[in-house]
Amino acid sequence: MLFHSSIRQELARSFVATLVVLITVVLSMMLIRTLGLASRGSVNPRDVFMLMGYAGLGHLSTIMALSLFIAVTNTMSRMYRESEMAVWFASGKGVSSFVSPLLRFAWPILLAIAALSLVVWPWTAQQTNKLRNQYTQRSDLDRVSIGQFQENASGSRVVFVEASDRTSGQPTASVPNSTDTKADLLNRQVRNIFVSETDGQKQVITSARNGYVEKLNDDPFIVLKNGQRVEQSLDGKQLKVVEFEEYSVLAGAAKLSAGGELPAKSLNTLALIAKPTNLNLAELSWRLGIGLSAINLLLLSLLLSAVNPRAGRGFGMAFALLAFVVYFNMINVGFSRIANGRTDFIAWMIYLHGGVFALTMLWMAVRHNQWSWRQLLPKAYASPIKAA
Repeated sequence: MLFHSSIRQELARSFVATLVVLITVVLSMMLIRTLGLASRGSVNPRDVFMLMGYAGLGHLSTIMALSLFIAVTNTMSRMYRESEMAVWFASGKGVSSFVSPLLRFAWPILLAIAALSLVVWPWTAQQTNKLRNQYTQRSDLDRVSIGQFQENASGSRVVFVEASDRTSGQPTASVPNSTDTKADLLNRQVRNIFVSETDGQKQVITSARNGYVEKLNDDPFIVLKNGQRVEQSLDGKQLKVVEFEEYSVLAGAAKLSAGGELPAKSLNTLALIAKPTNLNLAELSWRLGIGLSAINLLLLSLLLSAVNPRAGRGFGMAFALLAFVVYFNMINVGFSRIANGRTDFIAWMIYLHGGVFALTMLWMAVRHNQWSWRQLLPKAYASPIKAA
């Protein structure tokens, strides 16, 4: 009882500490990446924290697998360095005796990793794609930002508004980083407007001192006043200049595309199994590989943690992390090969995960029974001094 409880308590403390550190690091990286996407206009700045949360939740299965691997490796390495393992070995415990307390501690974590990779991962991908599509397919009027050049969804029109005044007539300061929504612009007067668009074989540049937004037949129009319209052919041979007192520009609303197939990353696991295309099987291999690798790495960490008490602790941990990186890179390699049709799904799963499990079991049997390559040699060669 003491043997099981002492190991599980130390593993729990190490796992929680490692998980908190890794989640903090990953969320910081996700925040920097999402802020970069928002600055380039790929995502809505208001959805930064939501997208960061979805990304962190989607990668939580990998984070938990790495945390479990590091926790077991650190705990067992400390027991080797402080000669606790020597005490357990002297009391009749072998390496395989530690498998039972490890599995009793890790089985809830392994189930959580499997649920996150098979269920939560596609759900977070769906929500992320939904937020991105809603932002990229927003209407042209919703794209207008005070003090910034903004283009429409097709890239054929660029609009710039220097400032806006409220309907009460009180002017507001120009705030370059603020974004006016469609509802806000409907209640405002705008000034110093610039619109550049490509219409067929000509380029049209329209500028006005002021204007406002109104609705005609449920379609939004930007009404420009006291401005100028310049039309020039793309070959530069024709030029037309028109001055106007009032001119209306349709700010068309982009329609959300209802068709199109969801990417394999956004499909649930049952849909991947029901439609076994190369890309769907590749995604399925990645999701199953996260759970299977967590089991193999749990057993492998028990063997990789064996260190010499007189040696430094850095080399053992570096070698263990190298094994983790190589294993997960092989999962990504399998994803690419299955997606391209160069490798069979079942064969790759057996070769990679089954092969790692078989080698781990063989290594554990060698360590537990203290087998040596000298035992395979004939007795005459194994003990030459005695034979002489």
